[in-house]
Amino acid sequence: LSQPAKELLAEKGYDPVLGARPLRRTIQREIEDSLSEKILFGELRPGHIVVVDTEGEGETKTFTFRGEEKSALPDVPPIEQAAGGERPGSGSEF
Repeated sequence: LSQPAKELLAEKGYDPVLGARPLRRTIQREIEDSLSEKILFGELRPGHIVVVDTEGEGETKTFTFRGEEKSALPDVPPIEQAAGGERPGSGSEF
């Protein structure tokens, strides 16, 4: 998810009365349902990394989905392990 996509999800998934409770349904409707359709219709293929972004302005702003080959994405360094070879939060801190 790009930062603009995260912001649009927050806008659409927040209700002044209910807070962030509608967020799960918004993710399902706006991201999961659209993503499923794109997979079913062959717009996204196995091995693609899906990039979710936005286009448009104001009330017409919508989510976009782009499939990229894995090699087209920059390498992301792995999460470094904590001292002693244990991952933070693994329960062995005590």
